Amino acid sequence: MNDLTPRHIVFELDKYIVGQQDAKRAVAIAIRNRWRRMQLEGPMKEEVTPKNIIMIGPTGVGKTEIARRLAQLIRAPFIKVEASKYTEVGYHGRDVESMVRDLVDVAVNLIRTEKREGVIEQAEKNVEERILDALLPESEVGFGKDPERRESTRDKIRSKLQEGKLEDREIELRIEEKSGMPSLEVFSNAGVEQVGFDFQNLFEKLSPKKVKERKVKIKDARPVLLQEESEKLIDRDKAIREALDRVQNSGIVFLDEIDKIAGGARGQGPNISREGVQRDLLPIIEGSTVTTRHGVVKTDHILFIAAGAFNVSKPADLIPELQGRFPIRVELRSLKKEDFLRIIKEPENALTKQYTALLQTEKVMLEFSDEALEGLAELSYKVNQTTQNIGARRLHTVFEKLLEELLFEAPERAGETVLVDKEFVERALSDIAEDEDLSRYIL
Repeated sequence: MNDLTPRHIVFELDKYIVGQQDAKRAVAIAIRNRWRRMQLEGPMKEEVTPKNIIMIGPTGVGKTEIARRLAQLIRAPFIKVEASKYTEVGYHGRDVESMVRDLVDVAVNLIRTEKREGVIEQAEKNVEERILDALLPESEVGFGKDPERRESTRDKIRSKLQEGKLEDREIELRIEEKSGMPSLEVFSNAGVEQVGFDFQNLFEKLSPKKVKERKVKIKDARPVLLQEESEKLIDRDKAIREALDRVQNSGIVFLDEIDKIAGGARGQGPNISREGVQRDLLPIIEGSTVTTRHGVVKTDHILFIAAGAFNVSKPADLIPELQGRFPIRVELRSLKKEDFLRIIKEPENALTKQYTALLQTEKVMLEFSDEALEGLAELSYKVNQTTQNIGARRLHTVFEKLLEELLFEAPERAGETVLVDKEFVERALSDIAEDEDLSRYIL
């Protein structure tokens, strides 16, 4: 994080999201402020709270992608939730605290993955020893109890194992089976929620471990044994403590469809108000304590990024208290033809690069001319204007329709080089593009 300056964060986001510089700058500043807060000491550290953000813009312009890529960049626990899925307390449905519980589960899995990466070398050594233990009984026939000859034989087997010569050899392994007990849930007036205590973990500790003998090939045994040995080397309690700490100081909740709960008392049922959902969200966003099955979490320093199209409502329709908890507002603009062209060509995950890589697996070389890319950008923009505007997601439909025949025939066309030029695009898409009714249903 020391080197992750706002400018660097924006640079990294530029690799995947075209334009929308205001939104990128806002999230970059929010993340850097978190780092600045962690450098503080004393009471001031607790007083500095995150400045939550509302992203305003139509679908498909990059709101979710900015938040998701940001979380990946800083390795922060991240969860996307839809505000419209929550209901006012007292009615059937998910309560707002469940988003924090889900975020903690994400963090625990994230920390465990990181911990496994840290012990992978030792785990691989342990796996090798377990495989040798399983192989050695076949090799020690006639050796008696001579430890030197046994060790010499073990070294010879180890060499063959490391050279990959024994991967298809079958061995018999004793593997611990996971407990099949389901997680406990309770019915509350807010719906079905997990209880705040990890009974699953308690049950696993109290019950005897089940061990099953299996005969498998060495190449199939490796991943199973690696998982088992990695878990043994991880301090589970420490991992959970780190996960809780990371949620509280680095967690990001992306609250989508916030505009769906803006407005008056209209809602999801006769007595369920949108305003009621907003008031239930308020304590979580302001800062409260939530009990999860892994421990207690304070939400004071979790960063909330809300997003919505606000076609019908506007941010001012949110209750004043909730508006005050989202002081940063950024507007993401609709995509123009030039944006579509950049999205097709520039990002590291651009669709042109994806389809080229996919077809290379069939030994088909795919090339795009500049005229073809301009035609695809113009078509995508035009269809968005004449039908429903779904932003950059329109490109997925257009590309799939464009390459449908090639994707179907690729196994029979190995060794070919296919050039997608202006004529290719017109032949595949012009009839659909010109017929508004067709484009509405197909594109």
